[in-house]
Amino acid sequence: MAALVVAGACVREERRADPVILSLDDQEVRLSEFERYTGEVSARSQGALDPAVRQSLLEAFLERRVLVLEARRRGLLPANASPDQEAEAARKLLAAEVLADVEVSEAEVEQYYREHTEEFATPETVTVRQILVATSNEARDVRRRLRRDGRSFAVLAQTLSRGPEASAGGLMGTFARGQLPAELETVVFTLAAGDTSEVVQTPLGFHVLRLDARQPARQATLEEARAGIRTRLLESKSDRKVRAYVAGLMARAKVNHEAAKIRP
Repeated sequence: MAALVVAGACVREERRADPVILSLDDQEVRLSEFERYTGEVSARSQGALDPAVRQSLLEAFLERRVLVLEARRRGLLPANASPDQEAEAARKLLAAEVLADVEVSEAEVEQYYREHTEEFATPETVTVRQILVATSNEARDVRRRLRRDGRSFAVLAQTLSRGPEASAGGLMGTFARGQLPAELETVVFTLAAGDTSEVVQTPLGFHVLRLDARQPARQATLEEARAGIRTRLLESKSDRKVRAYVAGLMARAKVNHEAAKIRP
């Protein structure tokens, strides 16, 4: 009899030391699981977690674990399942209970396109090369050489330019308005494809620019945008349904936030 009393006392002490922080029907999550999780996060971040971060981690942890508890309750998990098995069971649960009937109609796709036309507009862009030199005399010499042979721009950039893109034949890249320094943008957006600019002075030095290509602004058609819109709407609907499903599980569950607070 005394042995039973001692054993019972030991069990009660163990439960006080490692209380249940989440329960769903007969399934439980204890504080030690959360402590292991926060310990791993702390090790990765190489620092102690402040209370606000810990609280945020707790909410996300409980929402993930309640899915696992429900999957276990439904027999989707073997005993002593691994973390990967738990994650897979949670995915199967959501696929069967939440995501199977998520659909996006053609009317919804068309409405999104009408209401978000700016998302499908591509601005005018220019593809630019430059030769950057230190003095105006060098820049004028570059212009003279280019007048003799305009096809030599890339070679001159590789041999004369001080710009970081010199090794790439002076190719700076493709830019929309607002992405280049103002002094350069003013010039390049007035050039036709294949044209070379006059000398442009900036605080970096003296530039000679060439417009390789100009891509006009355009609006993607509904047909071009349809697949992307459908994917976006499916993700949004799925996310809302998952959040609602998890909220329902949490409403059924018992949560002991007090037990998960940082201990002195």
